Amino acid sequence: MTELRYGWTTGACATAATTAAYTALVTGGFPDPVEVRLPKDRRPTFALATERLGDGEASAGVIKDAGDDPDVTHGALVIATVRPGEDGSGVTFRAGAGVGTVTLPGLPLDVGEAAINPVPRRLMTEAVQRVAAEHGAPPDVVVEIGIDGGEEMARHTWNPRLGIVGGLSVLGTTGVVVPYSCSAWIDSIRRGIDVARALGLEHVAGAVGSTSERVAQELYGLPDEALLDMGDFAGAVLKYLRKNPVPRLTLSGGFAKLSKLAAGHLDLHSKRSQVDLGLLAGIAEDAGRGELAAVIGGANTALHALELAREAGLELGDLVAERARLQSVEVLGEAPVHVDVVAIDRAGTIVGRAG
Repeated sequence: MTELRYGWTTGACATAATTAAYTALVTGGFPDPVEVRLPKDRRPTFALATERLGDGEASAGVIKDAGDDPDVTHGALVIATVRPGEDGSGVTFRAGAGVGTVTLPGLPLDVGEAAINPVPRRLMTEAVQRVAAEHGAPPDVVVEIGIDGGEEMARHTWNPRLGIVGGLSVLGTTGVVVPYSCSAWIDSIRRGIDVARALGLEHVAGAVGSTSERVAQELYGLPDEALLDMGDFAGAVLKYLRKNPVPRLTLSGGFAKLSKLAAGHLDLHSKRSQVDLGLLAGIAEDAGRGELAAVIGGANTALHALELAREAGLELGDLVAERARLQSVEVLGEAPVHVDVVAIDRAGTIVGRAG
């Protein structure tokens, strides 16, 4: 098997573009390629895609290479424009076209700030300081980061729900994009909970997919900020709420996915957990339906088992939802979070509820 190729974060690309632009501002020439210093002593070089030196400002652009990760920003042009700042101001940041602005509390940035996360800010600040020291220039600059097409790309991210408007976030803690990493999704779940808490919301919903999200939102009249795109990461939602509780949590998902949670799986992805028909048969057995249990044990799928149970008059959906709820409560421990569970079929019809 061919090893998957790593890529670079928007934060790493922005750092490279900033380094090149500031160097050109103080020397009149753009370094190309430009080396950047990332955490863990990584020192990659980036080729410049654009460069412009004007009156009192310089800009440079870098094409983001996300490696083999299915990143929405792969191939995006990240542009840094650097201008002199006021004496003693240090490095300040602005959102250019395609980079969002924070409008809701709960993120690691103040409301009104450009959506350039703390680590990329630090990397860019350190890069400016190094160039300034090398050339005897003042390290007081305004750095504006833009991403071509970023506003449209942001529609396919969590940003609108997190209250980041106008474009993408400049992200990255290591500068490296790990192919098919779950970390970005899990981090988004955590930031979603942070925003909900900062807004004082008392009810959030973790949904497996868009249909289950719609069902939960319509069922409870929840605002967008209360919706957590949980995907397969039920454990990430529960473990973060254990330390950062919200009074009420609704878990909403397809019957098959929730049957995995009922079996104790916290990662619901098909590659990492499977539907246990034996568990479903055991639930029927516990309900005093031995003959039905034998039939369910031979079902083709979880939804087939659900159909068989409903034909026999057993509300298997409710029983599985209750098992999933109890597993969730166990993970939450002593956290003051009330849990309810909503199970749906493929058409979005509610087939089970608990709590």
